[in-house]
Amino acid sequence: MEYVYAAMLLHKAGKSIDEKSLTAVLNAAGINADPIKVKALVASISEVNIDEAIKSSPAMMPMAVAPTAAPTSAPAPVAKPAEEKKKKEEEEKKKEEAAMEGLGALFG
Repeated sequence: MEYVYAAMLLHKAGKSIDEKSLTAVLNAAGINADPIKVKALVASISEVNIDEAIKSSPAMMPMAVAPTAAPTSAPAPVAKPAEEKKKKEEEEKKKEEAAMEGLGALFG
């Protein structure tokens, strides 16, 4: 995970994510960087839009707030929008998993 964190730090700083800079960040953190892992990570994220991946990350999605008790005279909400939302979230999750599959394989 340290390798991914270093890449995220470089991205946040607006620096290019290449082998030299990633190795420098890891070394500065006291981590002896494995050149093979560094090269694999740089290659795997070269085609990833990091900003888009962050936005679609489940950790970055706003949490739903539980609704307060509604008056008894109010009609019950329709369930279809919730089902559609759930299907959409499942599809997005599958897309994200496919995109991140290569990164997960790098670090076991």
